[in-house]
Amino acid sequence: MKKTDIFKKLRSSGLRPTKQRVEIAKFLFDREKTFHFTVESLNKLLEKKTTSKFALATIYNTVHSFKNAGHLSEVEVKGNKTYFDTNVSNHHHFYDSETSQLIDIDAKEVVIQKIPKAPNGKKIKNVEVFINLKN
Repeated sequence: MKKTDIFKKLRSSGLRPTKQRVEIAKFLFDREKTFHFTVESLNKLLEKKTTSKFALATIYNTVHSFKNAGHLSEVEVKGNKTYFDTNVSNHHHFYDSETSQLIDIDAKEVVIQKIPKAPNGKKIKNVEVFINLKN
């Protein structure tokens, strides 16, 4: 990913391209595979992989700005843990509770034959299949 692409991504998220934000964006988006993370796990990875120090608030605000701009999706696991996903396309997930790992499932691999009607006054935003795994 070119530095100009990272700057565009930051600016489209309403963020000034500071050194720390550029490093966060590069870490998140300059990769070949989908990346799932919590803010806390991202903080630990950044501490290991970069020489910069990051305030947790900077990471939190940057991640949420990327989510609000559509560059990340948010995945809630059983209401107590929030993951972020660099894959923003329509897809599903396996969740391994023993390793706390999310694994993508291509949307074409899941066939849903019937979806119930949304309650009055509501529309279905999307459908996500979440499959919990165990050993």
